Formats: sequence, C-alpha cells, structure tokens
Amino acid sequence: MEQIILGAAAAFNFVIGGPGLMQNDASRDGRVVSLLVVCFGVVYAVAASDPARFLPMLWAGVLGKLGVIALMAPALRRGELPRAVGWVLAGDGLFTAAFLVMLLRG
Repeated sequence: MEQIILGAAAAFNFVIGGPGLMQNDASRDGRVVSLLVVCFGVVYAVAASDPARFLPMLWAGVLGKLGVIALMAPALRRGELPRAVGWVLAGDGLFTAAFLVMLLRG
C-alpha cells in the first residue's frame, strides 16, 4: 500500500509541477517553485521503490507540504488565488496525512 501512495504522490507532484517548467511566460520564481515540486516528486518515486529503506525521507515532504498549505491557504481564503489552487492544497493535505500515518506507524 505504501508503494501505491508514494507512487501517487510522485505522479501528483509531476502533474502539478511539470507544466510550470514548460510555460514560456512563467516567472523565474514560478519556474523555481515548479522545479522544487518536481524534485519532491522524485523523492516520492525513490521512496516508492523501497519504502522500508527510504521512509524517513518523507519528513521533508511533510514539512514541505505543510509549509505550502500554511503559506497559500490564507491567500486562497482571501480570494487572491484561483480556486483550483484549493484542490492542489487539498491533495497536499491528503498526502501529508498519509505520510504521517506511514512515518508514525513505523
């Protein structure tokens, strides 16, 4: 089950971050963010290859996803971001919960 969740997390990050790397009109900051999202996807893919060995790497994902939610949720509530960002943050929240279950269960 852990491999499926981690594979889904990797795919999620590739789908969310990948397009931002290809946008000609994206800002440099936007491309950096997209790159980091894709890099976290690589971390999740590596963890999926051997969860018993790489599970502790998920702490970086937990901190990263919680940080993104904390930074973006207030702007989303104020209507400063597109509604679609809410779905991305919801996905981040679900994966954070799954990662915590995996990590705390040991």
